[in-house]
Amino acid sequence: MAHSKKIFKRIREWTDIPGNYQPGPRNAITDVDGVMVGHVTVKSEGICTGVTIISPVADDIFTRPIPAAIAVGNGFGKLAGALQVEELGEIESLIGLTNTLSVAPVLQGLVNYHAPKMPEGRHSINILVGETNDSRLNDIRGCHITPHHVTEAIAALSKDVAEGGIGAGAGTVCFGFKGGIGTASRIVAGKISGEGRDYTVGAIVQSNYGGNLSVYGKPIPNPQKASQDGSCMIVVLTDAPLSPLQLKRMAKRGLIGMTNTGSFMSHGSGDFVIAASNYEGNRGHDSTQKQGRSYYFLRDSQLNLFFEATVEAVQEALYNSLTMADGMEKDGISYPGFNFADIV
Repeated sequence: MAHSKKIFKRIREWTDIPGNYQPGPRNAITDVDGVMVGHVTVKSEGICTGVTIISPVADDIFTRPIPAAIAVGNGFGKLAGALQVEELGEIESLIGLTNTLSVAPVLQGLVNYHAPKMPEGRHSINILVGETNDSRLNDIRGCHITPHHVTEAIAALSKDVAEGGIGAGAGTVCFGFKGGIGTASRIVAGKISGEGRDYTVGAIVQSNYGGNLSVYGKPIPNPQKASQDGSCMIVVLTDAPLSPLQLKRMAKRGLIGMTNTGSFMSHGSGDFVIAASNYEGNRGHDSTQKQGRSYYFLRDSQLNLFFEATVEAVQEALYNSLTMADGMEKDGISYPGFNFADIV
C-alpha cells in the first residue's frame, strides 16, 4: 500500500469520535489537575528508545501518597512496584515508563529523585516503573537508558504532552504500524454524577501490541508481517474521590479501551493498567497522626460514569499514539506511520 507524506493529526481531527463524554481542554491526562508528563528520547544509529515520567500530583507524592490500583490483562511483562500498590492501595512515587531492559536504571533514577526529599527516618520507597519491549526498532540489549535520562525527563515535566514516537514510545510498534505515546481525557460533569463539581478522567498509553486493528468499529488491514504479540502500558488518573477498590474496577475498564482497538491480549503481551486518584481530600498519611482519618469516596452506583469515561479516554489515547507517530524502518522491515487519510 502506497502512502503519501505523513500528516500528524490526532484521531478526532480525522474522524467523529463516538461516546457520551467531552474531552478536557487539552484532551490529555494533564487535564487532571496537578498532573504533568515529561519525555526523554534517545535516538542514534540503531538506538531508538526513551523514558516517559508521569507526575500524578503537583506536590510531594511520597509524603502524601494517593489511592491507586493495578489491573493486569496479560502478565507477560514487568511492572516494578506493582505488588506493594496492590497490597497497600496507594502510589508514593512518580510513574516511569521505558523499555523492558531499562526498568532498573529508570527505577534508580526515580530513587535518586525521591531519596533526598524523604523525611528523616524514612528509609524506603516503592518506585513504580512499567515497560514494553521496543527491540523491533531499538538495540534493547545495549541498555542505553541511564538514571540521568530520568533526571532529564523530570526536568521536562509539563502540562503539554507530546505524542507519537517519543519518550517511552520512541521504539514501539502497534498493529504493525509505528506505535508510541498517546493521551486523552474525559470530563464527568457534576450535573450527571450528582456531585457539586466536574471531575476529569485522563489516560496516557505506551502502545506496543498487536491484534486486528479497527478504528471505532471499522476494520483496518494490518501491514504485512505485523506481529500479534507486544505489550501496552496504560495509566489512568482522575481527580474524582475513588477508593483503591473502585480504582481497581476502573483500571479493568482501561483494558476494554484497549480491546476495542482490536487487541485480544496475546500470549506474549504484557498489558497493565495503573489507575490512581489525586482527589485532595484523600491524599496520603501523616506519620505523626495518632488517630484514623476520614475519607470521602463516591458511591458505587456513580461508578458507571467513570467506567465509561475510562474506556473512551483509553481508546482515543491509543489511536492518538498511532496517528501522531512517524513511520520507521529497521533490518529491512517497515513500520509505517498510521496515515489515516490513506488507510481509512
